[in-house]
Amino acid sequence: MSDFRTETDSLGPVQVPSSALYGAQTQRARDNFPISSLRFPRRFIEALGTVKAAAARANQDLGLLDEATAGAIADAAEQVRRGDLDGEFVLDIFQTGSGTSTNMNANEVIATVAGRALAGADSGEGGAVHPNDDVNMGQSSNDVIPTAMHVAARVGIETELVPALERFAASLEAKAAEFDDVVKSGRTHLMDATPVRLGQEFGGYAAQVRKGVERVRRASDELAELALGGTATGTGINRPEAFPEAAIGTISEMTGLSFREADNHFEAQAAKDAYVSAAGALNTVAVSLMKIANDVRHLSSGPTSGLAEISLPAVQPGSSIMPGKVNPVMSEALMMVCARVMGNAVTVTVGGQHGNFELNVMMPVMAHAMLESIEALSGALDAFRERCLDGIMANRDRARELLEKNPSIATALNGDIGYDAASKVAKKAAAEGRSVRDVLQEMDLIPADRIDAVLDVRSMTEPGIPGE
Repeated sequence: MSDFRTETDSLGPVQVPSSALYGAQTQRARDNFPISSLRFPRRFIEALGTVKAAAARANQDLGLLDEATAGAIADAAEQVRRGDLDGEFVLDIFQTGSGTSTNMNANEVIATVAGRALAGADSGEGGAVHPNDDVNMGQSSNDVIPTAMHVAARVGIETELVPALERFAASLEAKAAEFDDVVKSGRTHLMDATPVRLGQEFGGYAAQVRKGVERVRRASDELAELALGGTATGTGINRPEAFPEAAIGTISEMTGLSFREADNHFEAQAAKDAYVSAAGALNTVAVSLMKIANDVRHLSSGPTSGLAEISLPAVQPGSSIMPGKVNPVMSEALMMVCARVMGNAVTVTVGGQHGNFELNVMMPVMAHAMLESIEALSGALDAFRERCLDGIMANRDRARELLEKNPSIATALNGDIGYDAASKVAKKAAAEGRSVRDVLQEMDLIPADRIDAVLDVRSMTEPGIPGE
């Protein structure tokens, strides 16, 4: 048997590997775009299979496809959805900006599998199902690809990212409660500031993540609008009026998430503003996590020449040359993921600017960037939580030691002796490496029996006037 077979499309004959389930248009794109090793993620192929299965069922319900053909297409699309045919999706992310190549890749593979099913499982012959006329019925690459983009991103956000964020926030809240009794130096501009509780710091981190969940959920709701039904330019040419509602209803059933037809098909296909907004929400989450990861590694710095107010679990040796060294590797991994997500947000933003007239022409790379961000953030959140966050311990003695030498405690004296006198106490304490308490007693600026009340560091971590 020859290693190749001859397929024909509107441009003429094409040599296609004999074993391939795809056809001429996929092979042309494979030949045209040998650019990188980047392929559409599993989540996107799953969404594409979902769209094709839903479209087949809609066309059957509308009397446009007979039951056998629609069923064979839907079954083949389900195989795409499950990942059984991932090896047939061979095209580079860097291709036609509409994603037409990948839409046709799906159409050809589904048509071959469905055609063989109709012809008989043992015949090995296909052709009874047409990739354009049957599998792509009522559709265009220009509405299918943006629809798959939204479905994939919304499913990823709702089933992976939001649960990971919520687990992360819950762990932070548990640490906030555990560390509520640890009074320590606050820091602004990286310099000593008035006291805070370690629990308050972790509570602040938890609030950042909870707000991130809210932002991501709002973005997910925007992604619920689907372009399906707009066909080539947003006009809906070549599709029945009832097709979008029927197909999108099936997509909602298959994913367990609510989707709806776009309010305006021209906006949905020419612009990718909802996608840009979602990338912005992920970017904000990445900024929050970068802050948290950085704080954790600084708070744990040392163990002898840093802050060392907290201890992190030792998950692996930190050096190939320095015995016993342990590094904040989970923070570093999370920070790198955050950097990647920020870069992906730029990619989506630039892509969103290329909605030229009736079609955006940078959709494949936008989809890849978005789905990579969702996957990486979800994985990094769980890894950091399990391997670092849940095992963080407070070094109470170290926190107390540093707090005792913090000259900013003198801020509590403002009400009793005024800013200028309190400044002199703070400067003397810092210059001589002594505690504010010792200096205050030596300078005899307030009654001895009031010092304890004014310098109660726990009370300094709450609103109010110290000593009142």
